[in-house]
Amino acid sequence: MARRRIAAEDGHRALAQVADGSAGRPELAMAVRFTLEELAELAPGNSVEVRVPPFGVTQCVEGPRHTRGTPPNVVETDAATWLALVTGTTTWPDAVAAGKVAASGQRADLGAWLPLAGRRP
Repeated sequence: MARRRIAAEDGHRALAQVADGSAGRPELAMAVRFTLEELAELAPGNSVEVRVPPFGVTQCVEGPRHTRGTPPNVVETDAATWLALVTGTTTWPDAVAAGKVAASGQRADLGAWLPLAGRRP
């Protein structure tokens, strides 16, 4: 399991600022990175790489470990879509259908882990 870098209090504060529209770029970046850490904690593993450029990337979901080259299972989206997915304001199928999420590979469906809201004690 990866070492946590963002304290829960700071991450939740950044998410609240994004939600109320008062977030600047630093808070947006923190919210994205915090939620990527949360996903990695909820779905530990190294078989899927989740990219939210330019703010962060994580590996998650149990399965074969990827070590070199382009990962076989990749999810990529923008920060606004990612935060909408993790907070539940949009659904995985809707975001994929709208072309807001690029997901490739057999394990690249994150619908089972999203939204993150309410998943952690």
